[in-house]
Amino acid sequence: MSQSFRHNEILEIARRDGRVTVDGLAEYFAVTQQTIRRDLSELADAGRLERVHGGAMLPSGTNNIGYEDRRSLHEPEKARIAKACAAQIPEDVSVFLNIGTSTEAVARQLVHHRNLLVVTNNINVANILALNPDCQVIVTGGTLRRSDGGLVGDLATQTILQFKFDLVVVGCSAIDQDGDMLDFDIQEVNVSKSIIRQARKTFLVADHSKFQRTAPGRIASLAEVDAFFTDKPITEALQAKCDEWGTEVIVAPDVS
Repeated sequence: MSQSFRHNEILEIARRDGRVTVDGLAEYFAVTQQTIRRDLSELADAGRLERVHGGAMLPSGTNNIGYEDRRSLHEPEKARIAKACAAQIPEDVSVFLNIGTSTEAVARQLVHHRNLLVVTNNINVANILALNPDCQVIVTGGTLRRSDGGLVGDLATQTILQFKFDLVVVGCSAIDQDGDMLDFDIQEVNVSKSIIRQARKTFLVADHSKFQRTAPGRIASLAEVDAFFTDKPITEALQAKCDEWGTEVIVAPDVS
């Protein structure tokens, strides 16, 4: 069976079932799991599928994929991005970390930083940084989103407006070619806008897959970001815009 035919068939199964697994496809096509993983990676690189643990699913347009699946997506890349970002965060500063698996990766890289004040609307970030005795952690409050431990709504926004942060680290669900950061939950979008307004400096952490997705809510433009940490070079057109805006693009090195 040709690769192109197999790719089309995989997409049809994903549309029918919502998700495909490496084991199931290897048995269905009578090929090795390595072949299927390569197929799924190629389809993901083309923006046709979203890789999740053990398989893939159709990319999301108006609804985000589940938290557990997001957490397993591009873990090595997120770790590299987080390490590069944390290296640019000094000690003795106030930092805000928002909702997302990428910002959680940054939190893990901050467990040895000293004299940090971290404010967050992410319960998972708070739990990670509770391990750092030199870090004061403030949780915003708000409506708990049980799916991912995020806190959203007016109470979260009101807490954020009490601060002026030295630095904020934000993630997003998608980035379009205009350089707009996008997300799915409008309440979360409003919180993220407030975070950026209260920042002296803004860092964005987002892996390359965010350019292959779309979402309905606009957070802000990359023009409002001081540094964008990612794992692959962006398009020449978007790089030119970032250069014009003064947005530094930092590609985390792959040391594997």
